[in-house]
Amino acid sequence: MTTNTPPTLVVLGSLNMDLLLRVPRAPAGGETLLGHSLSQTPGGKGGNQAVACARQGGHVRLLARIGRDAEGQALREALQRDGIDLAALQQDPQQPTGKALVMLEDSGQNRIVVLPGANAELAFDDEALAAPLQGADYLVTQLESPLPLVLQAVAAARRAGCKVLLNPSPMQPLPDDLWPQLDTLVLNEIEAADYAGMPVTTPEEALAAGRALLARGTGRVLITLGARGVVTVEREACVFQPALKVAVVDTTAAGDTFTGALVVALARGLGTPEAAARGVRAAALCVTRLGAQASIPTTEEVEALLPAAPAALNL
Repeated sequence: MTTNTPPTLVVLGSLNMDLLLRVPRAPAGGETLLGHSLSQTPGGKGGNQAVACARQGGHVRLLARIGRDAEGQALREALQRDGIDLAALQQDPQQPTGKALVMLEDSGQNRIVVLPGANAELAFDDEALAAPLQGADYLVTQLESPLPLVLQAVAAARRAGCKVLLNPSPMQPLPDDLWPQLDTLVLNEIEAADYAGMPVTTPEEALAAGRALLARGTGRVLITLGARGVVTVEREACVFQPALKVAVVDTTAAGDTFTGALVVALARGLGTPEAAARGVRAAALCVTRLGAQASIPTTEEVEALLPAAPAALNL
């Protein structure tokens, strides 16, 4: 049953200040290339997903860490403008705020190097984790935070009766007992191929990989295929949702935008294919704009784009 009540999402993840370097193309080894521009914009997978959830109408509590510096203060102010609950935001007395070096090519393709900074020191005891998870609908997390903390938070969410969505990026080995604790697993084709141990280049291959991951005990698996769309894999149904064709400006935060729109829709009671359709539309809007959080659309923008959606296909 769907509901109009704003869902509560707890997001555990990284906060980075992105240094966005626009270039015609990536330079070859040893080559010097003239760039177009250099700008600074809020980012980090935790921050991006928190903003995506908030702009889709979710009430968001963020668990993250910044440094005592100008970049950290700028990130805090940006998150406050989106109405995100920062009661659990930590400030590191020594480590600087995380940074990401984003090289954006004219084609829209990006290359990213992350310097974790304060993100690597993020830590909570069980009591501090239990408070924000109380009454929450979903815990949303990635792997830019320390893995022991992610595992601790997943266990705390299960104890609190809170569902868990994991976006395992950047990839790292995961313990076998984690998979059954996940209600929703969202990953791209590269991550799916690595975790499932098979190629993922087509919707049919994504379906096979999704079923292999589903067999580990996860509730549902969604594999994003970039400009092609997303495959949703559940025990009762498997669907391919094609993407909209748009003029790509910047793919930064597209996956995070998809995740935020998806989880808010799931928390409102929409079925997985319908929730994935919203995620695909949100990501399509995101890639037509420059920057990470600056490119994330609102729920009104996604609603306006939904009638243009191509039909989903059963696999």
